Amino acid sequence: MKLALIGATGLVGREIIKVMEEFSFQLKEFIPVASEYSFGKSIYFQNSEYSVTNIENALQKKPDIVIYSAGSEISLKTAKLFAHDGAFVIDNSSAWRMFEDVPLVVPEVNLNAITSKTRIIANPNCSTIQLVVVLNPLHQKFRMKKVVVSTYQSVTGTGAAAVSQLFAERRGEDVRKVYPHQIDLNCFPHGGSFVENGHTTEEMKLIHETHKILNDSKIDIEATVVRIPVTGGHSESVYIEFEQGFSIEEVYELLNNANGIVVMDNPSENVYPMPLIAQGKNEIFVGRIRKGLSANHSLQLWIVADNLRKGAATNAVQIAQHICNNFLIR
Repeated sequence: MKLALIGATGLVGREIIKVMEEFSFQLKEFIPVASEYSFGKSIYFQNSEYSVTNIENALQKKPDIVIYSAGSEISLKTAKLFAHDGAFVIDNSSAWRMFEDVPLVVPEVNLNAITSKTRIIANPNCSTIQLVVVLNPLHQKFRMKKVVVSTYQSVTGTGAAAVSQLFAERRGEDVRKVYPHQIDLNCFPHGGSFVENGHTTEEMKLIHETHKILNDSKIDIEATVVRIPVTGGHSESVYIEFEQGFSIEEVYELLNNANGIVVMDNPSENVYPMPLIAQGKNEIFVGRIRKGLSANHSLQLWIVADNLRKGAATNAVQIAQHICNNFLIR
């Protein structure tokens, strides 16, 4: 099985390589692709050395699976070239997410959206992934009416330049800024760009993508995205109102039995999820589980996950594994 990785030298691309190694992903050929600035550089995967190449060369090699992690513009221009050649394309950007005929997939929630005829699969936004994995079992059992989510997002979600800005500011050095404000010792309610309704593009992604993945546009969803000076992962404060009553014991049981979730909830011992705990891990951590005080059938949660891992790389590799196991002849 041949796999091409577009954007192999970026933050997420490097994380995808790590995850594939951890998952013992078996390949006949690995094809790393990056911009012209990286041509000829060496990338090591499973004790072998590979040279970074370009998209044209990757097309000629006819990969079975292509994972994109290079931004929407490149994906929109070239993903269909691989798809028309028979490859399964898994895209990490926002390019294809809201196309009606492109499945938006989180393996713990809706793997059945992928068929043998699917050619482009969209990886959701990192904040959406960790949110829907937790919401899905609760929604299936109690039916959600309303969700209010505030995210506290790592600078790694913006890329290597944002990480450089954070640590340069911490050292008191001048640096090219990718944010409109200082990020060290600060936070700001701004993710993506602002749109006419006063929300940001990141907030609207959370709303629209959650509706699509859960296949339920009737859920009222409100979102606020905040950028904070951490590198370990994204955190989310989530308030939910359900149609049906529930007990906290039922919530614990559902979440403890759900794939990909680790319940970490013992406030009396100061045990709850944090980015420092989530960093480098593939699971989604949930804590501060409690009933709401202001409305019947309401629940509050705190959700943390490494946005480079489950929020991007791990989710994409899980999809690739599913395709390999179910749709590719061995």
